[in-house]
Amino acid sequence: MLALRFENGYQSATLWKTPRLAFGAMSEKIKILVVEDEPAVAALITFLLSRVGYDVETAFTGRRGLELATTRKFDLITLDVDLPGMNGFDICRELKQRWISHRTPIIFLSGNALEERRAMALELGAVDFIAKPFIVDDFMERVALHISVAETSGTATATGEAA
Repeated sequence: MLALRFENGYQSATLWKTPRLAFGAMSEKIKILVVEDEPAVAALITFLLSRVGYDVETAFTGRRGLELATTRKFDLITLDVDLPGMNGFDICRELKQRWISHRTPIIFLSGNALEERRAMALELGAVDFIAKPFIVDDFMERVALHISVAETSGTATATGEAA
């Protein structure tokens, strides 16, 4: 177990094992892009994901997140809704229109979990919507689940090719 200070208390987190690529080179790490403008939240997410073996890149603005997501292949993207430069909904809309990223699973994170936002995220093609602050175990389970689903369906990109 790992104890992490998050917002108003402590969350305990079980360290999850990184899903193994079912179809590609086992030496390649699963690549995750974290697009988050709050440094403390970005650091927490990066720490959690890196700790279990994911290769994590972070972008602190919407435009930088879009640039990374459209020039490199990622197996999963976590995307904040309210970002400087470009909001998460616009980024998701753009990513779903591009070949390099149209099948990449996107998990939205937002401190404003109104049902309209959740519905909009899913309508735009996101696979999940998680309210902040989040429960660490729940977040890690959902990341692992969506990576496993992408691997099983052949849409994970760690081999460099989307199915």
